Amino acid sequence: MNQNHTVTALTAEQAMRERHSVRQFKRDVVIPDETLNEILELAAIAPSSWNLQQWRFLVIKNQDQKDAIRPIAYGQQQVSDASVVVVVLGDLQAQITGREIYDEMLAAGHIPQEIRDNMVNQIEGAYSYEQVARDEANKNAGLAAMQLMLAAKAKGYDTVPMGGFDKAKLVEALNIPDRYIPVMMIPIGEAAAPGRPTSRLPLSKLVINETF
Repeated sequence: MNQNHTVTALTAEQAMRERHSVRQFKRDVVIPDETLNEILELAAIAPSSWNLQQWRFLVIKNQDQKDAIRPIAYGQQQVSDASVVVVVLGDLQAQITGREIYDEMLAAGHIPQEIRDNMVNQIEGAYSYEQVARDEANKNAGLAAMQLMLAAKAKGYDTVPMGGFDKAKLVEALNIPDRYIPVMMIPIGEAAAPGRPTSRLPLSKLVINETF
């Protein structure tokens, strides 16, 4: 049975301050496709190196599928109970996207051939190093993941970022191509219980002015 969800729009600051990691979700809450797409669209406008958008969102809504991957996440119940689980993937071959993006910009007349060639050469040079490709995949997918969680909160839903899962088994279970690596798993839904309170370090311990 679907449960109704009351949406309260939040400002950016409210979303940042009120977002907490929730590990208990109400079952059977359905996020409307339109709202879910809005969340994903907001996540997808995150910044990225060379504008390569090195993330992909593997969206799992089917209850049987969520139940199937729960053991891969070491039995964490939120994977089954959340409305949606988004597996944020990082792209190890984003240079392919780079060629597509800059070819489109050239064809549209937004950049000259020289800039297109320079950018593509930069990207392909960087991505010839496996470690650079992996670092970029993790870094940029992380930016999109954070933006996704804030977007969900702004739309009235709760999330929890998860790194506790067997990546190799997830790749096998979901047929994830070698091009992509699982960076994070993010359940989205309506909290059944608030997240645990957390303490934050003061700025005096976090901020270094000018130099150490």
